[in-house]
Amino acid sequence: MANQNDSFIDEVTDDLRRDRLFKALRRFGWIPIALILALVGGAIWREHSNSQAETAARAWGDAVLAAEDAPDRVASFSGIDAQGAEGRRMLSEMLAAGAEADAGQPDKAAERLTAAAATVTDDPILHDLAMLKAVMVAGAGMDAAERDTILAELSKPGAPFELLALEQKAIALIGAGRTEDATMLIRQVQQKDGISEALRRRLAEMMITLGVPPEQSDGPGPQTMPVAPAN
Repeated sequence: MANQNDSFIDEVTDDLRRDRLFKALRRFGWIPIALILALVGGAIWREHSNSQAETAARAWGDAVLAAEDAPDRVASFSGIDAQGAEGRRMLSEMLAAGAEADAGQPDKAAERLTAAAATVTDDPILHDLAMLKAVMVAGAGMDAAERDTILAELSKPGAPFELLALEQKAIALIGAGRTEDATMLIRQVQQKDGISEALRRRLAEMMITLGVPPEQSDGPGPQTMPVAPAN
């Protein structure tokens, strides 16, 4: 009799459990379904976004290659659709500026680079690179005060292109006939950390051009760094 009672109680308990389970599923069963749908939808969206970005990058690269062989390279580079990507848009402008410089129009190239840099909002490296290239392309043709202002900003400690900007300062000093100041600045740059081998060679060549023996270019320089003159 006891066994029958126990069996009856177990059946009733199982029925109650099933009822509670079904009620819980009816009440909350949509939650796991919604989570699964969200995960699947997110994966599909990411795949679609990645595919669009890859397609846009490939189209931009094809346009760049086509522009290299175009009769009017400046117009071709300028007309490339960067499809909203700030980095690709800036690189297109840099390529167009390079084509202008190759065509003997350094002033236009510098103006293009300066204008392009002004549109950069989220990438200080691209901004500084464009400004540095503007100085390098324009050379002595750039207004001295404007050049000095740009290089002063680009050569601040910790700036992305600090050493290259200092190199341009030295070139400006040499162009102005201030060879002693240029020598002092070059020596200071040579003592800085992180200098590349290519830059080290260029600085050594400048020292030789200035008539400074190579063995003298490795000593510590003065603490005060000269600036390029404003003509």
